[in-house]
Amino acid sequence: MALKLTMIYQPVADLDRAVTFYRDTLGWDEAWRMGDTTAAFKIPDSEIEVMLDIPTDDPHGQSGFYEVADVDAYFAEKKDSVDFVVQPMDLPPIRYAAFKDPDGNVFRIYHSTDEAPEG
Repeated sequence: MALKLTMIYQPVADLDRAVTFYRDTLGWDEAWRMGDTTAAFKIPDSEIEVMLDIPTDDPHGQSGFYEVADVDAYFAEKKDSVDFVVQPMDLPPIRYAAFKDPDGNVFRIYHSTDEAPEG
């Protein structure tokens, strides 16, 4: 099952300061926002976005988000060969899981769901 890089997760301490930098200094366009802690920017001339987020309880740091056809199928296929640090779970509007490579680098996998985020 293929992994398609769609987003880079960038933890930040101050979302307003980070948004100002990515928008005004880099000149990137904001793609979407979720609440007061998360915003995403389109990387020019790329399909990949950068997601800025104030982490609350996520100890896994900077990483990529990879789209898969089905998180649960990917988990079932790989659970005996990779170290999953987050079991499949719903984070509307996505189904999500995460695993580490042998050096501790995190791969965040997801697929879109039909559910809209609250708030």
